[in-house]
Amino acid sequence: MIESLLVANRGEIARRIIRTAKRLGVRAIAVHSEADADLPFVVEADESVCVGPANPAQSYRNTEAILAAAKSTGAQAIHPGYGFLSENADFARTVEASGLVWVGPGADAISAMGDKINARNLMAAAGVPVAPGTTEPAADLAAAITAAAEIGYPVMVKAAAGGGGMGMGVAVDEAALCTEYDKVRAFAERMFGDGSVLIERYFPRVRHVEVQILGLADGRVVALGERECSVQRRNQKLVEESPSPAVSPELRSRLLAAAVRAGEAVGYRNAGTVECLLDPGTGEFFFLEMNTRLQVEHPVTELVYGLDLVEEQLRVAAGLAPTFDPDALTPRGHAIELRVNAEDPKRFLPGPGVIKTWVEPTGEGVRVDSGYVEGNTVTPFYDSLMAKVIVSAPSRAEAIERARAAVAGFALAGPKNNLPFFAELLDNPEFVSGDYDTALITRMR
Repeated sequence: MIESLLVANRGEIARRIIRTAKRLGVRAIAVHSEADADLPFVVEADESVCVGPANPAQSYRNTEAILAAAKSTGAQAIHPGYGFLSENADFARTVEASGLVWVGPGADAISAMGDKINARNLMAAAGVPVAPGTTEPAADLAAAITAAAEIGYPVMVKAAAGGGGMGMGVAVDEAALCTEYDKVRAFAERMFGDGSVLIERYFPRVRHVEVQILGLADGRVVALGERECSVQRRNQKLVEESPSPAVSPELRSRLLAAAVRAGEAVGYRNAGTVECLLDPGTGEFFFLEMNTRLQVEHPVTELVYGLDLVEEQLRVAAGLAPTFDPDALTPRGHAIELRVNAEDPKRFLPGPGVIKTWVEPTGEGVRVDSGYVEGNTVTPFYDSLMAKVIVSAPSRAEAIERARAAVAGFALAGPKNNLPFFAELLDNPEFVSGDYDTALITRMR
């Protein structure tokens, strides 16, 4: 097993990785910005290094500072968490070239899946279903108009680079396409340094379902079930559950097999997620993208399968076998995750501030992965995620009941927060029935 691990991230995910590292006897090293110096992940690490000011470009994305921290602390490995440098192939290569262990997929796999168009083409060649769309970037607006006419409106205009639901727009006709194309291209150039644009068929009623995969040290790729991620605002997930209430055993078999093929096509190692769009009317699913990292919503898979995905990541990176038998995976029960953000519950706009009250819910089947404690300040420099409330139970109905109790039992004051939205959602007839799609929040608002 790896003996020392530097966590190149912050907040709840850094704290969560550190927790597993310490359980395994691995020395946990945190890096932090000046703004995060008093957060729990820094306090709980065995050692910590300040890598710069609040601006992520000068701290959490500062590759030179992070590598210098790894060297000065004698770290053996680097875990990137999610976001920041987690899907930066150049950083992964640099880490390995420096003689450190990269806890994630190989740089080539990150590169292959980092461009949505290249990823689509690779998946199509591997026999993974893809939605109708362009096989190369729409070089200009004229090319986009031609592609949209061939695909048929409505279309999704997407940044080929980037991920996490960023850089997307829907065009219902040519006039809208002209607006969305320029908007998405400008956003992509600004955020990702790559203005390449993909045109793809847009499905008005669709579910977002993803499969957790794990590429093992021996070369095998296994699928650890699916997660339903259709409760979204602005293409950003707020709630995830496993298993998906929309997936039948027959569909699950096809979905998981396709995800394994996707991983095998790029020689995938470590944890990753194959994201798909599911047409609930036909049962057809289409490859959306592959996230070459640990997902925010990984705890629901952990609770259903009874394992620790961070531990499995560390074992793969160390060349060790998994803790489970890949041929005898048995999911049990149901799990739901709620992302508690510092944002108002109506318009979902950020509302940072000092945490005056913070009392996490407890009880059977309740887990809270948090990045803050009472007295901390949620700053405007980073993502608004404060905590994840994850519940598990033998059935979906029981999981919803536990989620309701957990939301009611979370005492939080200071920053704005979306707990009132979750109370509303958990009583929403569509959500409770399990028959919902990605437009659910739009209908609720």
